Amino acid sequence: MNADAKELAANFDLAKLTSEFYDDPYPTYRALRENEPVKRLPSGTVFLTRYDDLVTTYKNTKSFSSDKKREFAPKYGDTPLYEHHTTSLVFNDPPAHTRVRRLIMGALSPRAIAGMEGDIVRLVDGLLDAIADKGDCELIEDFAASIPIEVIGNLLDVPHDERAPLRDWSLAILGALEPVVSTEVAARGNKAVTDFLAYLETLVARRRETPGNPDRDVLTRLIQGEDNGERLTEKELLHNCIFLLNAGHETTTNLIGNGLVALHRNPDQKQRLIDNPDLIKTGVEEILRYESSNQLGNRMTTERIELGGVLLEAGTSVTLCIGAANRDPAQFPDPERFDVARTPNRHLAFATGAHQCAGMALARLEGAIAISRFLARFPDYAVSGQPVRGGRVRFRGFLSVPCSIG
Repeated sequence: MNADAKELAANFDLAKLTSEFYDDPYPTYRALRENEPVKRLPSGTVFLTRYDDLVTTYKNTKSFSSDKKREFAPKYGDTPLYEHHTTSLVFNDPPAHTRVRRLIMGALSPRAIAGMEGDIVRLVDGLLDAIADKGDCELIEDFAASIPIEVIGNLLDVPHDERAPLRDWSLAILGALEPVVSTEVAARGNKAVTDFLAYLETLVARRRETPGNPDRDVLTRLIQGEDNGERLTEKELLHNCIFLLNAGHETTTNLIGNGLVALHRNPDQKQRLIDNPDLIKTGVEEILRYESSNQLGNRMTTERIELGGVLLEAGTSVTLCIGAANRDPAQFPDPERFDVARTPNRHLAFATGAHQCAGMALARLEGAIAISRFLARFPDYAVSGQPVRGGRVRFRGFLSVPCSIG
């Protein structure tokens, strides 16, 4: 077993992943963590799998840059995808990152998020009513994916009859963030950015003419900026609206879908959560740890630095494996066990440090409402066929999950 693990780690290449890896990457992550925790890939990228190494990297924004201009220029060329990803909040360093994040966090205040709870409950209950009428469901399309699209649509106050393209745009743009991107995937991503920008230009123009309530309408809040006069540029505004949808859409869909599948596969924990609904908060944290919606992050070294006993030269691309760090036994006792009452649970599903997810409180709220109300309504639900994975390494989730509701 040890020899097999060493071979698995030695042969790992992020650019040549197998179908077995996409189905279950965790044995590979464990082999890397135990044998080559700072793994240099054939591309020259360094792949990190230990919890402490990820925390060190996240918190040192001076030595580990989030700016993606150098990395994405050869990957995308002079394209809409390049412009989008190098303008987005998540792929910038302070001070630009600090300024944009402050405006977005102002729009996603605790008060604003608390005010969304009633709307999310009504949305979830409506979806559950529709599932009950059908008698079974496709868990992703009928439930998990329908929630964040509506929540973000409400945040930006996108008219209901204009929301149809949002999910496909988001999937196309995020699909082009994979380590290896085909010409077809890149073309689809570029078209999605172009179409999304064109739509947002009209939406922003309408909102400037007729502002919404800045306490509830994030787009109005971002347009108006802060009381001290700080504003986003038009380019920053448009691209960070796309970022808000993308950041809040697939990851939350995956949180809900991964959670309901993990509970089905761990019936003792499912029953525990049904019997003790007050465990939903720790349950959501465990889902985030056990099957992190976002599995990979990226940084680039700005100077020569040692990490995990390995010397990295300036300009080294670093991939942070969140999925591996969240199962590091040095941080999580019995990490392969799914435990809805696990505490403490300092997982890295939302990263940490300056780039900790701006929308994590909203994601937690959506996940808790969706999963708890699904369990209460359909305690005997079961996955009734073979779930289909999304076929991506960066974002871990399902494309489809056939489900009976008992």
